[in-house]
Amino acid sequence: SRVKWRRRNSYDQGIRVSAVTTDTLLDGRVTVRQPADGYRVAIDPVLLAAFVCAKAGDRVIDVGCGTGAAMFCLAARVPGVDVTGLEIQPDMAKLAGEGIALNKLAARARVMEGDLALLSDLVCAQPFDIAITNPPFVAAGTTPPDPIIATAHKESHLPLAAWIAKCLTLLRSGGRLVLIHRADRLSEVMAALRDGSCGDIRVLPVQPKSDAPAKRVLIDAGKGRKSPDTLLPALVLHTADGGFTAETQAVLRNMAMLNPGAG
Repeated sequence: SRVKWRRRNSYDQGIRVSAVTTDTLLDGRVTVRQPADGYRVAIDPVLLAAFVCAKAGDRVIDVGCGTGAAMFCLAARVPGVDVTGLEIQPDMAKLAGEGIALNKLAARARVMEGDLALLSDLVCAQPFDIAITNPPFVAAGTTPPDPIIATAHKESHLPLAAWIAKCLTLLRSGGRLVLIHRADRLSEVMAALRDGSCGDIRVLPVQPKSDAPAKRVLIDAGKGRKSPDTLLPALVLHTADGGFTAETQAVLRNMAMLNPGAG
């Protein structure tokens, strides 16, 4: 059956999570509403937003936006960018809608509740300049007991390659797909991007510490582009004593960009 797409940019009723908190990111510049337990915003969406090279007037879709952290961080850094969230879980879409109101983004943000696998004609007919996504990281297997975490973290009817392929259908020719994923699945991501005729792929490894292997990768790929790929110097998150490095602090507190040479 066809998905019923709904714009969500105001408060409504019916949330089923037991408790909700209001929290801030980017040193208080961004506000998020999120479940008190279970699914909580971590550093990944903040890094994802920092890796996006966008300008005022660009239309950006956040696929699997959750409570909206990545799209809100991007909107805070790039005044005038237009952001749309796509989220399959009603509770998360509702919280993202509340975040739009709290961040005063009603004029240039909205959230659609729906399944990426069942795209509406409306979305497909209006291609985006940029798609960003933090896909489920865990391949099919053991299911986490919390249903919200299970949906957010575990692949289901859309494995990684299919997720990427669907994201690419949302983009105009020459548009950018920006994602964050586990470093140990980099080869799968790259293969899916090649199958989707992407080029000009920029890869940023993210290491927990300077002497540790990368655990995450940030990837920015151009749809229909043929430029050579670029492996960027790694982002090191923590110093030896466990604190954030100066580069990471600049992202988390001062909205520094991680991908200035893109485009």
